[in-house]
Amino acid sequence: MKVNGEKLRVIIHCAIFAAITGIFAQIEIPLPLVPISGQTLAVGITATILGSRYGAFAMVCYAALGAVGVPVFAGFSGGAQVLVGPTGGYIFGFIVAAFFTGFILEKTKFTIPMAMIANTTGMIITLILGTIQLKFVADLSWSQAMAAGVYPFIVVGLVKAFLASWIGITVRQRLVQARLIGNRKVAA
Repeated sequence: MKVNGEKLRVIIHCAIFAAITGIFAQIEIPLPLVPISGQTLAVGITATILGSRYGAFAMVCYAALGAVGVPVFAGFSGGAQVLVGPTGGYIFGFIVAAFFTGFILEKTKFTIPMAMIANTTGMIITLILGTIQLKFVADLSWSQAMAAGVYPFIVVGLVKAFLASWIGITVRQRLVQARLIGNRKVAA
């Protein structure tokens, strides 16, 4: 199989951002059921820089690495049991969140205010998907699932959305200037 330079560059970018997500996952504040971690910050930065398709692909790579046992999930964990466990919905949510975060930016503008809207949307998507799986796997009521899987993450999530927007747009602009990534928008 022949891989041209552009495809190779995309593969390398996705691999780098999957690795960054694995590193950020180890920055965590333990809570009873779901820890606060740097994963969502990395997801936002990834989607803001790479856009919808490649951001989501980087998160698929991240989830696949963890699924086969590489300890890239929070707390240096890995394995398929994490994906089907109480916090697995958040990891699946990263893929969907990265896609929609990048999609919003591609359809509007790659600016910090738009990135803040996109990353906040991504945060909400992650929390919804994560909480749904948490509720059913941990056999919680909806109010218990919200208390464990949403409420502790709202304020810190907004801070991470701002940081992902600021860092992501700043780095993206530098990468575009250096011609390391394209400044393409998805056709309407």
